[in-house]
Amino acid sequence: MPLRFLVIDDHDMTLRGTQSALQQQYPDADILVFKSAEQAYEVVQQNLLDLVVLDLSIPHKLGDPSRADTGLQLLRDLMEQYPMMNIVVLSCFTQKLVRLKPTIIAHEGGFTIVDKSVPTEKLLLKIDWALQGLMCTPKEMRTGIEIKPEWLAVLQLAFQEGLQDQAIAQRLNISLRTVRNYWTKVQDALGVYPEADKSIRIQTEIQARSMGLID
Repeated sequence: MPLRFLVIDDHDMTLRGTQSALQQQYPDADILVFKSAEQAYEVVQQNLLDLVVLDLSIPHKLGDPSRADTGLQLLRDLMEQYPMMNIVVLSCFTQKLVRLKPTIIAHEGGFTIVDKSVPTEKLLLKIDWALQGLMCTPKEMRTGIEIKPEWLAVLQLAFQEGLQDQAIAQRLNISLRTVRNYWTKVQDALGVYPEADKSIRIQTEIQARSMGLID
């Protein structure tokens, strides 16, 4: 099945630019574009989506004023109703996402944040990360994030006992998907993201040891 994307933005230039970038990167993908939260709710209910790219400042209905609160409510609803949905927030108002910090941390799907001012290459990179189920949030959002006990257990079992993910899942009596979700959460909390020619697990271990999370 081809990938299916939903892009929500009330600015024609950004909407078409994002659609064009996605179409070039994923030529076989089905890309749906809309301008309001009301349209987005309807599309999400009727389609199985691989990724949602949304601006925060959008109108509830076509013709209504664009408000960041509208996009924040849409984002909250999507994360609560579809916990495995892959989401990219593409907005000039990303600092407002601090209001949804607990919901974002609890989200199990891919989640990345991109400012509209970044080059297309960086946008596509964050889209790729979201499709992989990775999380990437701004530094100010990660500040003060507590490393949850279950995340710490994964670090300890992996780097102190040398267990692989399947064995960690069995030891903790959780699914393999959940183990991988914990890796994504702790890597985002540590500020560790994929880099060319570098092992993300090794970088995670180095950062965790430097912060005293593991011996």
